[in-house]
Amino acid sequence: MTRFLLSLCAALALSTPGLAQNSGLERLTRPDQVISWKAVGRVDLGGAGFCTGTLIAADLVLTAAHCLFDDSGQPQDVTQIIFRAGLADGQSIAESAVVRAAAHAEYVPSVGGRSNGQQILRDVALLQLAQPISTALAPPFAVSSPGNGAEVSVVSYARGRSEALSWQRACRVLGRQQGLIAVDCDVTFGSSGAPVFDRSQGRAQIVSIISAGGRSGTRNVALGMELPGLVADLKAQLRAGRGVMGAAAQPGAGARRITVGSGDRAGGARFVKAPTP
Repeated sequence: MTRFLLSLCAALALSTPGLAQNSGLERLTRPDQVISWKAVGRVDLGGAGFCTGTLIAADLVLTAAHCLFDDSGQPQDVTQIIFRAGLADGQSIAESAVVRAAAHAEYVPSVGGRSNGQQILRDVALLQLAQPISTALAPPFAVSSPGNGAEVSVVSYARGRSEALSWQRACRVLGRQQGLIAVDCDVTFGSSGAPVFDRSQGRAQIVSIISAGGRSGTRNVALGMELPGLVADLKAQLRAGRGVMGAAAQPGAGARRITVGSGDRAGGARFVKAPTP
């Protein structure tokens, strides 16, 4: 692990005694369970695995930048990416192809599935959908700065649970340092891009996304970043066409209700792993 992450994890290990225990993972399959999280979906990477993404506008999905690159740092064909909102056991609320995408201009792709602190700080991307998904079907979430609370919530897909969302109702903020946010939420491969929610102010707001995970001593540590400035940068990139992957929407491409096949796509999940100390 880089010295930056080592120092972060060491600080976190000393900073959070006595916090309440985390909740377990809740598998969301019934309509009444999914209803609050319909804007969270699986980002299928054209046969190269999957990540988790979240609608922050009718046609914009927030996810991790490293999901747009392969393990050698080469860009994926973003036109092969499909966003499946609220996917649960073969049934999605809606799906849409991706027409364009932008990784943050300062993001440097990791090679070999390892990442350092500076990469994690900019590991954010926006996917522009070929057709907006109705906000009546899947209301987008707002992006916000992290509050002062010690409790957050994460909704994600992951290896071994790729066919339905899993919700960890309560996990802990371990600390913040230089724009990084560390949590002890239960995430693994496929959780890249998963939204970290603050639920203290009414409807949940996204305060970070999952970029990397590893161990600090006996503790799981997942790392994300503060979002508002990065998301503003990405929207400006899309408007200006700077550093944008993809092309114009294909005729007939759009969002529709779907049913997809089941089965865990073993080994296909994407996740950047922070090296273990």
